[in-house]
Amino acid sequence: MNRLIYLVEDDAGICELVIYTLRSTGFQARGFSCAQEFWQALREEPPALVILDIMLPGEDGLAILKRLRSGESTKKLPVMMLTAKGAEYDKVLGLDSGADDYMAKPAGMMELVARVKSLLRRAGAEAEKDEFKTGDLYINIPRHTVTSGGEEVTLTLKEFDLLVYLARNSGIVLSRERILQAVWDYPLTLETRTVDTHILTLRTKLKASGALIKTVRGIGYKMEDPA
Repeated sequence: MNRLIYLVEDDAGICELVIYTLRSTGFQARGFSCAQEFWQALREEPPALVILDIMLPGEDGLAILKRLRSGESTKKLPVMMLTAKGAEYDKVLGLDSGADDYMAKPAGMMELVARVKSLLRRAGAEAEKDEFKTGDLYINIPRHTVTSGGEEVTLTLKEFDLLVYLARNSGIVLSRERILQAVWDYPLTLETRTVDTHILTLRTKLKASGALIKTVRGIGYKMEDPA
């Protein structure tokens, strides 16, 4: 299994700390201070995951992210943003640009490792996984069925799509804006309250399993990670 992590970070102190932490928890890790070094290494040896700062000399992190997402061989490469730009707008911008996760500095190293592991678990799962089981909640996508505690749950199309999206991103904090974009294709006529309303209905219909959907204050929601 590929456990190579690339970090693009121009702050030498932070780079050293993150690389040390990753290596001490069983990963291979390499740090790069600029995009040029990163692209050269990427051509030589593709990593399992990339961690990007935004504010970099020359080509910044968002520009790197966009290039990764437009490349055929890198469009599904897991990418985490690790940056001092921690405002909600910056988080939404990073996630909407294609980042799989976003952490603001200063970041706790153990949380960083946990998120890296979660991203790699998702990336290692089959891309077209068609069923999910978390606790007493079971989702079968081809059959369009959901059961909670062994009882079938009737959901609308959007409720089902929302639940599947949460399950596919289990353990990852999802902003309301990101959920809107993924489930509703981000129509301008909708507000983030639409997400809140559907989450409330989902929790009610799922009964005890509704507790698996956690509210992350100030950001959005996540599905409890069974691991």
